[in-house]
Amino acid sequence: MRKTCKRNNHSTIGKDKIPFSAEPKRLRNSRDFVQFLPLELILKIFTELDIQSLSNATMTCKAWNYVIENSDSLWYNHCVTTLAVCKIELQCDRAIGLSWKVILVRNYKKSNIKRAWLDGRYSYIHSATELLRDSMCEMDVDTWGEILEAELER
Repeated sequence: MRKTCKRNNHSTIGKDKIPFSAEPKRLRNSRDFVQFLPLELILKIFTELDIQSLSNATMTCKAWNYVIENSDSLWYNHCVTTLAVCKIELQCDRAIGLSWKVILVRNYKKSNIKRAWLDGRYSYIHSATELLRDSMCEMDVDTWGEILEAELER
């Protein structure tokens, strides 16, 4: 006789509300830590992953995908620490109700471009034709001001 763990219909942590009762039955019967550990521990484990690893984890199985895709807090830290781009845009995106994951995806390219500018990748260009087409994007005045200050300090 096999023992099965039962989970509350609604496990919550912080702002995340993941109704496990909405999962397909076959997911509830699988044998992985997402099905047996409390949601708080599951989210703590996933919080330790970087963006790439978190994205890869969503492709591991449906249960992992379900938890990760429905946990806004997993994406929040990456959005705030990694993206630190166009704070006004972040505020506007949140104001219209976008999730942290959507904000992260929308601003990821901008973040990489800003980081390249701040790291001095484009410091020694001789003409506009040397700039790659993908090295430019729309950013707010504060962000371009930050880039200009970094260039002036070099």
